[in-house]
Amino acid sequence: MMHPIHACNHTTPEALYPFDARGIAKRFRHAAIFGALDALQPGETMRFCNDHDPLPLLAQLQQRYGAHVNIEYQQREPGAIVIDFSVVG
Repeated sequence: MMHPIHACNHTTPEALYPFDARGIAKRFRHAAIFGALDALQPGETMRFCNDHDPLPLLAQLQQRYGAHVNIEYQQREPGAIVIDFSVVG
């Protein structure tokens, strides 16, 4: 069993910003995620935590940002999804 990679409730010293989608109403989640990603500068990363694998969201992010945002799973198990979204310069 994997242990959580990162707690989403505190910041880290590097340019990595936690975003815990579990506390955001479902109807607002995608807009909040897009807003957070739009606020990131090249070289910064948003660490996204969720209780399910957001495959439709990932498809939307690919369409909207293309190669400008890297998507990398840090943890992928039922009930515990952690994905790093990194903005490329």
